Amino acid sequence: MPKKSKGGLAENIRFLVTLLVFAVLLRSLIVAPFNIPSESMLPRLLVGDYLFVAKWPYGYSRYSFPYGLVPISGRILGGGPERGDVVVFKTPADNSTDYIKRVIGLPGDIIQIQGGQVIINGTPVPRVRVADFIDPITGNSPCRPEPSLNIVEDKVADGSSVCRYPRYRETLPNGRSYDVLDLGHIPYADDTATYVVPAGHYFLMGDNRDRSADSRYPVQLNGAIGMVPEENIVGRALVVFFSTDGDAEWLKPWTWVSATRWSRIAGGF
Repeated sequence: MPKKSKGGLAENIRFLVTLLVFAVLLRSLIVAPFNIPSESMLPRLLVGDYLFVAKWPYGYSRYSFPYGLVPISGRILGGGPERGDVVVFKTPADNSTDYIKRVIGLPGDIIQIQGGQVIINGTPVPRVRVADFIDPITGNSPCRPEPSLNIVEDKVADGSSVCRYPRYRETLPNGRSYDVLDLGHIPYADDTATYVVPAGHYFLMGDNRDRSADSRYPVQLNGAIGMVPEENIVGRALVVFFSTDGDAEWLKPWTWVSATRWSRIAGGF
């Protein structure tokens, strides 16, 4: 019996180690989970969204692996991001905190924002006004109107409270289209200097233009990101696999279902 017990323990340890190695490789090379902590990517991504990030499209760098332990110089395999891709990356401020933004400028591009409109290599990016973005007010989606911003708290037909945001449709030079929010005129955000994207870097912006600390601003810890080096990019947003509005209570299991945003699950990019 003692021999059998030792053999069983060894098998269990071997299984657990194998499982751990598989999980690390899956997260490092194939997909990794990411949750949305801020409003910077409204209207596409809401606080409380959980998504899978594909690791293989852009190849791998040291930041593809836990704690950057694999000593890769630059990137290997894969190709670079395209304009319009939504990417997760390590902020250059500390090379460890994960952010998510949209790729706007590629290496060598000249970028400027005037009157809230993005200009790439001297050509304004077309954008058209579309219907307001209406977001139900919940624990994860509060409404925060400010005197200088066009944000309106409203009620819809069923009596529930919502937040209305001005929404626009942008179309990049490669034909990629997506929605953005422009909440009002903020001089330092809507009228910028001209940026030249260095080789091996990308210019990234949040879709919620007036509430995003992005490449328009210098690198700052817990804040803006400046130009993002290609090796800092972890992967491309793939699909939303879960979403919660933040109104669930642990001691009330029935609220786990009612708080789930079912319509957002399986939403791709």
